[in-house]
Amino acid sequence: MKLESEIVHIGVRTDEKTGAISTPIYQTASFQHPALGESTGFDYTRTKNPTRQVVEEGLARLENGAAGFVFASGMAAITAVLMLYQAGDHIVVVEDCYGGTYRVLDKIFSRFGITVSPVDETNISEIEQAITPATKAVFIETPTNPLMKIADIRRIAQLCRKCKVHFIVDNTFLTPYLQRPLELGADIVIHSGTKYLAGHNDLLCGVVVVRDTALGEQIGFIQNSTGSMLSPNDSWLLIRGLKTLALRMEKHNENAQKVANWLIQHPRVKKVYYPGLNGHPGKEIHESQTSGYGGMLSFAVDDSSLVPVILRRVKLLQFAESLGGVESLITFPARQTHMDIPVEVRERAGITDCLLRLSIGIESSEDIIQDLAQALEGD
Repeated sequence: MKLESEIVHIGVRTDEKTGAISTPIYQTASFQHPALGESTGFDYTRTKNPTRQVVEEGLARLENGAAGFVFASGMAAITAVLMLYQAGDHIVVVEDCYGGTYRVLDKIFSRFGITVSPVDETNISEIEQAITPATKAVFIETPTNPLMKIADIRRIAQLCRKCKVHFIVDNTFLTPYLQRPLELGADIVIHSGTKYLAGHNDLLCGVVVVRDTALGEQIGFIQNSTGSMLSPNDSWLLIRGLKTLALRMEKHNENAQKVANWLIQHPRVKKVYYPGLNGHPGKEIHESQTSGYGGMLSFAVDDSSLVPVILRRVKLLQFAESLGGVESLITFPARQTHMDIPVEVRERAGITDCLLRLSIGIESSEDIIQDLAQALEGD
């Protein structure tokens, strides 16, 4: 079955008793036992719920993984993965990672004795040099948030296998519709399902998919033990959101390409970060491991004083955090998503006070461009 069809049919024919096309919402905490020592396969919703099981199994199929897990948020998913490690362990992480990832590593897991080395993920030698005998994982995003740097998933996977460390990829920006890291050698894929998977700026959720059953058992134990799983109702909302993933990603991709092409011609724009542009660093690598460029892009203006003006003047675009919904959003990473990263680290990575990030929605591309044009005029 083609991926587009697989996406649409998540949850179809799961209720044999009634033949319901839409997966029922099993809004229950407990399940009755047939008799002493017997179970229907469901005992307590924290451990397992039929609605959640449908979306977890569906996401595992989309990523071609052994097992999938859905959590109450993207950060809950990341936290569950980091709970695989213990005091004395070391993790290599992309230097311009999502600010929430940096924060939980720097402020929470550091207290438990886990150390981190930030690296430029485009430099395989830098990654290799950062790996020590204590290293247990390499954690990347590709494209990165917000500078759209491209990592070579295959080469990093080979390095991780050689060094016997886990390879974790945050695949939020592209989704399994455009990129499947497990097929390229990654061990664990993470999504903020809040973003493109749910797709409508109305649901908070996170996703973990693993390549082998042993890792799946560990993540499943953590999910059940810590209790950060997705509720039955939200699991159903995620199933519903996923149904249109292929259509939405095609439109996000199409619109973002048009907006990026327009922005590079604007006199107030110094640089545009988008993998679909000729000359974007790593474009060939990106094209070798994906089937599209996605709906995310960033751009730098020529003067930081223009940033608040743009944020005040946009009308169609919404000045709001998050990404991946049907509505276009504009964000100021240095003050919002990446504010918890120290200034010197941000600036070294290129996250400056002139940088804005766009999550391009599925509106008319002409309307998006028109809104940006009037906002860039300034006061």
